Amino acid sequence: MQAEAIYSGLADADTTAAQAFLAGGLEPAALTDRYNTRLTQATTALAEAARLTPAGSEAAASVEALSNGVARYTALVATARADNRQGLPVGSSYLSSASTLNRETLLPEAKKLFDMAQQEVEDGYRSAASSWWVTVAGLAILLLLGALLLAQRYLSRHTHRTFNVPLLAATILTVLLGLGTATVFIGQGRHLDRAGDTGSTPVAELADARILALEERGDEALTLALHGSSDEPEKRWQENNPLLADALTNEYLPSSTAASYTTYADAHQKIRDLDEKIGDYDGAVALAIGKDTTAAFEQVTTDIGTALDERKAAFTDEIGAAGNGLGLLMILGPLAALAICGLAFAGIRARLEEYR
Repeated sequence: MQAEAIYSGLADADTTAAQAFLAGGLEPAALTDRYNTRLTQATTALAEAARLTPAGSEAAASVEALSNGVARYTALVATARADNRQGLPVGSSYLSSASTLNRETLLPEAKKLFDMAQQEVEDGYRSAASSWWVTVAGLAILLLLGALLLAQRYLSRHTHRTFNVPLLAATILTVLLGLGTATVFIGQGRHLDRAGDTGSTPVAELADARILALEERGDEALTLALHGSSDEPEKRWQENNPLLADALTNEYLPSSTAASYTTYADAHQKIRDLDEKIGDYDGAVALAIGKDTTAAFEQVTTDIGTALDERKAAFTDEIGAAGNGLGLLMILGPLAALAICGLAFAGIRARLEEYR
């Protein structure tokens, strides 16, 4: 899903840029590579979305806003990096501006695109599960069955023959067609429900949880990078904390995810204590970008990413299963209808020829 790739890619790139900035001087190669990879992921998905969205649509407007915004964002990050390498304090201002652009413009537009994609999925569900054409098909089969039974009753009374073999075969074939159609439609509805319950719905929830986690990590680094000039990033971290803790109770995440997040949250509190209470800024930075804190946080995002991939696969499987029976019905249904018509014609014709 291009929208989800844009959404998560931009959030991850912003978090990684802030982490790399904290290292000071020349950024660690691993973080630089991650930033470039996530940004490429987002821009590639953005290009694909631009190809798929109709011109003049709301989605196209979001894609255009994102394309223009990403260019400005990368320029601000590049300037922040250059200043940071030279030890210029103004670098943190450029980083803050880049993060603000990402959070207030890019991510909202990406979220809008993601929500529109989710709405298209929901519309597809409603269309596929629409009952009117199922009702029409059911009524047509019932009318055909009724007509065959009435025809056999009429012929039985007037010809004094209990059975008309072709008409009886047509009736049996109609019953089988009705049962087969009902089975396919019931199975389709069941698979569509599963696609929503175990696929698209948890995908949206898990995507939001991953964005929350990435925003928290970015806010943590940004708070340190601003050297106390603003407490807004820390306020956002505290606001997101209970929301993310609740999101990590998702049934598709292992219980260890919540434990990893608790470890990370504890480390975050230690970082704030070192920076604010003790005044050990270097120690706070070392803990923030250290292996233990990073490992705990990355375990959270890795678990969410794994769960996302599993739910996407489940969605694809269920949607595929929902369409399998329909394909067979589209082939066998018309053939059965032709056979029924042929048998009915043969049965009635045989009786009419008796009166010639």
